[in-house]
Order: sequence, then C-alpha cells, then structure tokens
Amino acid sequence: MKNIPSIHKSSSHSQPQKLAALRQAHQDWTNAPDVLTRLTRRLSTTLSLEQQLAILGDELGAIVPFDTLNYRHRIGNQDFVYATGMGGPHRCEYRLGLEGTNYGTLVLHRRQRFSEQELEGVEMILSAAICPIRNACQYIAIEQASLTDSLTGIPNKRAMDDALHRASLLSERHSEPYSLILCDLDHFKAVNDTHGHVVGDHLLQITAAELEKAVRTSDSVYRFGGEEFAILLPHTAEQNAKDVAERVRKAIAAIRIDGGEKEIRVTTSCGVATFLPKESPLEWLARADEALYRAKHQGRNCTRVFATIS
Repeated sequence: MKNIPSIHKSSSHSQPQKLAALRQAHQDWTNAPDVLTRLTRRLSTTLSLEQQLAILGDELGAIVPFDTLNYRHRIGNQDFVYATGMGGPHRCEYRLGLEGTNYGTLVLHRRQRFSEQELEGVEMILSAAICPIRNACQYIAIEQASLTDSLTGIPNKRAMDDALHRASLLSERHSEPYSLILCDLDHFKAVNDTHGHVVGDHLLQITAAELEKAVRTSDSVYRFGGEEFAILLPHTAEQNAKDVAERVRKAIAAIRIDGGEKEIRVTTSCGVATFLPKESPLEWLARADEALYRAKHQGRNCTRVFATIS
C-alpha cells in the first residue's frame, strides 16, 4: 500500500498576514478617536492614582462638563483624597466597585443639573476606568505594606530611612529644625524570656500605640528595630525635642500589663539629635544612636541629647 504523506498547513505563509494584522490593530488602537479607547490607553501608562484621576477628569470633562471632581478612598491605613475645581450645587456621586470590592467614591459637582444622558455617559466612562483605578489602588496598598511594620502597624525602618532623607532636604532648604528621637525598651529580653514572645509582642503593640498618642499629629513614629522605636519631629528644636522624649518616656513607664501573678511594667531610654546642616541622614541617625547609647549606659529610663553648639 502506497504511503500518502500527510499534509500540514504551513504557518510560515500566514505569519506575515498575522503580523500585518497585528500592526494594523496596534495602529488602530493607538490612533483610535473614540474616548473610551483613548481613556484606557492613557490610563494604562501609569500606576499613579493621582495621575489616573487627572486623566479621567480630562477625558470625562470633554464629554460631560463639570465644575468639581472629588475622589476619596481609604487605602490601608491612609486616606487618599483628590480634588479639582470649585463647587456647584448639583452633584452626582458614584461608589466605584469591582467584583465586590470598593475602590473609592467619586463625586462631580456643577452649577447645572446633570441630564439622564450625561449620567449615562459618566457611567460608561467610569466602567472603562475602573480596572486601571483598581490596579492603582492595589499598587498603593502593596507599597504601603512594604513600608509598614506588620506587628505594630506603624511605619518600619525602610519608611523611616525615606522620611529622614526627605526631612534632611527640607531642613536644609527651609532652614527649619528637625529632630529625631530613638527609644529603646529597657530589659525587653527579660520580658520575652520570662513571659514569652506573645506577651512581648503585645507589649510592643501597646508601646507603639502609646508613642503615637504622646506625640503631635505632625510627628511620625517608626519601629526602628526589635524593641527600638524612632520619632521624627518636624519644626522642632533640641530643647522641645527633649521635652517630647521625656513625655514619651513617662508614657511608656505608665504602661501596665497583666502578667498573672505579677504586673508587667517597662521603661525606655531615649536619645535625641537635631539635624545639622550638611550632614547626611546616616550621620544624623548615628548621633541619635550615640545619645541613646549614653542613656542606656547612664542608668536607663532617662533621656540624653547629642548636644549641638549653636
């Protein structure tokens, strides 16, 4: 019996047509005049939620004029707020959701009432924008998580390093004093050894909460190491920073935890350093650490300042 070779269609003949079709599709997508294609194309160029909202406002305003666009969303432990324009008595509000998850609330204001056709247009534009907005919100949440201490919920050392860098630049630029406090819990290892790490972790969580209550809203608290915390004080000179450190020290000394037979107490040692012109963030941190070292070796439960000569 004669063998008949099987016949296979060669993809080599269709490949040029496929590539040509792809080129044409890309050209059509890039140059598409419709607002939805242009909007999604522009939104896909950035993961910045602020930039995305500016793009959305630009494209939306060309179809449905408005006077004000407001967006608000709670991402992680921070409020994200974006606003552009001025007032107007009439409003339309949209809760942006996808697959059962909320991605913020967007409100438009203007002087004239929105028509049903305009509201339908807004909804169509928002339906095209929701996926990029979700991606931007998730990106912010991931970025926040990388800068947050998982145990205490306060910013971590990486966040502190970034903050020190920014603070040093601002202090140089505006000739404003910035101070840094390092706090280290005294004999914390003994708490873990005697009562276990669960109790030790609980103590760290309470300490972080007490530190945040003891400082101003403009100040920032960080978990710098195992039982070590840092407080960044903008617009704060040396003496005022020392006063804050003493307030913090007393707040920590007032902590009481039920340890069963014996109440658990803890104290902290504090080191203070005020930023010096021309020094690096690392040098600033090293001076605060030196002040903390002195506090630890001069009796603990006290504050020491790396004094500067004015």
